[in-house]
Formats: sequence, C-alpha cells, structure tokens
Amino acid sequence: MQSYSELSVLIIDPNPAMRGNLHNMLNQASITRIEYAVSSGTAIRQLTNKRFDVILCEYDLGSGNEDSGQDGQQLLEDLRHNKLIDRSTIFIMLTSEAVQTKVIGAAELTPTDYVLKPFTVDALMQRIGRAVERRTAFMPAYQLIAQGQPREAIAAALEAERSNPRYATDFARLRAELHYELGELAEAEMIYQAMIVARPLGWAQLGLARCQFGLERYGDAMSNLERLLENNPNMMGAYDLLARSYEALGQSQQAKKILEDAVAISPNMVGRLRHLGEVAYGTGDISAAEKAFRQVVTKARYSEFRDPEDHVNLVRALVRKGDVSQASGVIRDMERTLRSSANTEVCKHISSAMLLDVTGHATEAASELSNAVTAVGMARGLSNRLRIGLVNSCLKHRLDKDAADVVMHMMNDNEKPITMDEAVSVFEKAGRHDLARGVGEKIDGVMQELVTEAEAMARQGDHRAAVATLHQALRRTPGNLKVLYPAVQAILRQLDELGWEAPLGDQAAALIDRIRSLDAGSPALEALLKQYSGTQRKYGISTTA
Repeated sequence: MQSYSELSVLIIDPNPAMRGNLHNMLNQASITRIEYAVSSGTAIRQLTNKRFDVILCEYDLGSGNEDSGQDGQQLLEDLRHNKLIDRSTIFIMLTSEAVQTKVIGAAELTPTDYVLKPFTVDALMQRIGRAVERRTAFMPAYQLIAQGQPREAIAAALEAERSNPRYATDFARLRAELHYELGELAEAEMIYQAMIVARPLGWAQLGLARCQFGLERYGDAMSNLERLLENNPNMMGAYDLLARSYEALGQSQQAKKILEDAVAISPNMVGRLRHLGEVAYGTGDISAAEKAFRQVVTKARYSEFRDPEDHVNLVRALVRKGDVSQASGVIRDMERTLRSSANTEVCKHISSAMLLDVTGHATEAASELSNAVTAVGMARGLSNRLRIGLVNSCLKHRLDKDAADVVMHMMNDNEKPITMDEAVSVFEKAGRHDLARGVGEKIDGVMQELVTEAEAMARQGDHRAAVATLHQALRRTPGNLKVLYPAVQAILRQLDELGWEAPLGDQAAALIDRIRSLDAGSPALEALLKQYSGTQRKYGISTTA
C-alpha cells in the first residue's frame, strides 16, 4: 500500500469506535498526522486555526439525532461559505445510508468524494490516493489563487493542462470559474460553451447559465436551465439560478415554486431555505415564509456562524401573521442563545421595534429603531436587505436623520457597498424626494473629496494608491463622470510611469467605453482616447480603445 505519510487528516465523527477504525486505516498507509473533531463546532474551531490536507467527515454528526447538531452537509456549507477550506482541501463525506436526499445534498456542495459504509482500507486509500494525485496536478494554480493572483492561476492551469491531459476538463472548469470570479463573463462563457460542444456536462451547462444570468440574458439562462433540469432533475444549483432568473423578470410566484421543488429534493441547504422564505414573504405567502424561516433558525442552531438576521426574518413573518406571542418567543430565543455582538444588537432592536409597532407602542418602537441605527455603525456583514428595511422603518417613524445615517453607512461599507443611485432610490421609493436630494448632494461631496485625495496621491508619485482610491469611488458611483474621467486619467498615469499592465489597460478601455456611452462626443473623451493610444504606442501595443 502506498505511503501518504506527509498528509495531515482531520476526522470528524462523533462515534469513538469509528474514529478509531479510521485512525487504524490511515495508519496502514503511514498517515500519522491525525486529529479529531466530534462535532461541527469543534471542527470549525480547529479549521479556524489550522489547515488539513484531508477531511474525513461523517454525514450524521448528531449520531442520528437531528436535534443534536449540524450534519455533514450543513457543516460543509458553512466551511465553503466562510472560506475555512479552499480548493486544495480534500473533503470526503462518509455515510452509512444511500439515502437520496443525503447523496444529493452532499453532491451539490461538491465534496471531493463521498463514500458509503462499510468500506475497506483499500477502498478508502484508493479514494484518497486519487484525490491526492489530482490535487498535485492542480497545486501550482491553487497556490496562485491563495496568493490572490487569479490571472496567473489561469495561466498556470493552461500550462498544467498540457502535462496532465487527463484532467483537461477539470482545468477548463477551473479557468472558467476564475474568469467568472474576475467578472470576465464573456471569457468564462466561451470556455463553458466549448465544454458543452465536446460533451453536455451538467456543471458546464450550469456555468454557462450563470454567465448568461450575469450578462442579464435571462431568457437564455432560463432556457438552458430548464433543459438541464429535464435531463438532470437533481442538479440543485440549477433550481437556485432558475429561481433568481424568474425573480429578475419579476415572476416571483414561479421563483417560489422552483425553490419549493428544490427544497423537496434536498431539504437541508440553509441558504436555499432562506431564499425561499424571502421570496415567499415577497409574494405574500406568509405561512410558507414562516415555515421556511423557522427551518432556517432550527437548522442553523448548531452552526458556529449563526446569523441573527434569520431571527429577524422569522419575527417579521410572525408579526405579519399577527402571532405576537410566537414573535416574542423568537426574540427571547435570540437574546438567550445568540452570542453578544453588534450584529445581534441591531437585530434585537429591529425585532423589538416590529413587535412594539404591531402592539401600538409607536414611541417605544422609534426608540428601538434609533438604538438599532447606533449599533449599525459597529456591525459588520449585515445584509443590505436588512439595512434598507431599517431605513424604511425609520422613515415611517419620521427618523429622517437616522435613515440618512444608515444609507451613508451602506455607501461607505467596503464589503457590501451600495451605489449612489441605489442610495437615492431608497428615498425616492419612499416618496422622500427631499432626503434623496440631500443624500445625493452629500454623496457628491464625499466623491469629490476622494477625487481630490487621489489627485494629491498622484502628485506625490503614489499612482497605485491614487488608482485604488478612485476605484473605491467608482464602486459607489459607477456612472459618475466626475469620477470616471479622473479614474481613467489616474490609470493611464500609472501605466505610463510604472509600465504597462494588461489587466489595468483592459480596465481603462472598459471605463472609456462607459464614458463613451454616457458622454459621447465630449472633447474630454477625445483627449482620453489620445492619451490611451499614446500610452499603448509607448509600450508597443497595437490595440486601440
């Protein structure tokens, strides 16, 4: 039997006998760097501080008791979503039952492999060996991804594909995913289309549909997804994207039906249940929303990454339903079981305000909303959906300054910023044109300060910092000509003085195209085009904007 003594392995299993059996099997392949976790919580704490080459995870982490913790599928969802494992981690799911929902659930989260018990040491090591061999071929690209160099990783994948032709399809998939993550949807689409011509692979069809959705070709995406589901009704990601496509076209009832079908097939994905609850609430199906949000709260109870917003969603549904007693119980559960944090404080205050509102205590509700606004400034990772809901609640109670403060906080949030147009539309939709105008003027002032700051950086020769600052401004005001022109000028100055960088040159061209669509025929645009062409000629590049 081949030795894999260099591998580190984490065994996640609540059963001491099974942990012992797995340990013995691994020892027979000279694997001795073995650690254990008896639950999802202990696994997450270990993975927060240390990485492992291989994870062997039992599906039934609660020893068959659904109320005793997360299952392996929910754990894997947490690990992927919170980036505690990367592409190089070999994750093998172990289960003693070939239950359809379990196999489907595990497969849709793309573990490296899954193995049905009982299995022999030879069978287990064959799976691990196959995974290690594949990982070795991909490691140069994986290392570049980990270093934040996705473009270099694409080139490395192309190079590795030549010496590992048996993984050609997998390398193509990785390249397409990286192009997609870079926002290069047309490039990703071409790769997926080439894959489909060679062989109608489900993941390639789904990837193609994702690109079409991102390019706002919703009809094409829906046609592809419907064909995919006809041939592969267990391709769970297709249901999620099809539902979002229906939503994008304003057909929320159809989206709800699609999500209900998906949940019936694979019932344990918390993200999908949350989405179903949101869509159901939006369509006015409060009973379905309550059921979905209650399942989310229940299934996420044992997660190390519990989101207090799930309790807010459930309280909102119960309040809308008129069930004050149960809504109060959910708030008490939030206070009792969720760890103290700014996010939890925001959610507690918003939930309490909803309850006070429905029971006729408007003054107390307004006080809770003000408390929520104060806590928002210290919170991290709150959804824009929740924060916009808080803005609307503040406007309802005439807390105009609080509403404006939340919107400005959203504009300045580097993780989930909203654009100026989105910020202004919050107030326009509420019929508050005065606040929309005031916030728009305030945002214009902030953007001008960023432009001035970037110009000062450029004068001092710090061109990269100037470009980064203007990128920050563009994320918030992508159609603002007062930012677009300085941004292109800053990029061209950097290229001219520090050397040509193809991705930055492409970005300049894309921004020039955006300016052309907004300000065609402008003398300032003509000057930029000449500057761009001059920089290209300086470095012997023949293409033009």
